[in-house]
Amino acid sequence: MEITESTKGAVKVLRPKGPLCLTDAEQFKRLASEAANSAMGRVVIDASGIPYVDSRGLEVLVDLGEALAQSGQTLKLCSVNETLREVLDLTDVGAALEQYEDVNAAVRSFL
Repeated sequence: MEITESTKGAVKVLRPKGPLCLTDAEQFKRLASEAANSAMGRVVIDASGIPYVDSRGLEVLVDLGEALAQSGQTLKLCSVNETLREVLDLTDVGAALEQYEDVNAAVRSFL
């Protein structure tokens, strides 16, 4: 999995490319946690490059969401494809995350 990071104002935007599964889940979790810490919880995950997620990937999203919730923040996803949205909805993980149409909408939500 390739993960690019950019900054829009005070918000870190992570763009993983590839499946969020067992082999890359820990790397993604570490990078997302570092980004959240450096941006005081203002992090957006651009999910447009995630074709699918397995149980470990879902667990990482839940862990990140819970870690941010402890500091009063919420994990924000954007550009979620149909397959990923269906998995998030079926597992009720989607209810714990804020989801936005695109990066700009997710970044604006911090204002």
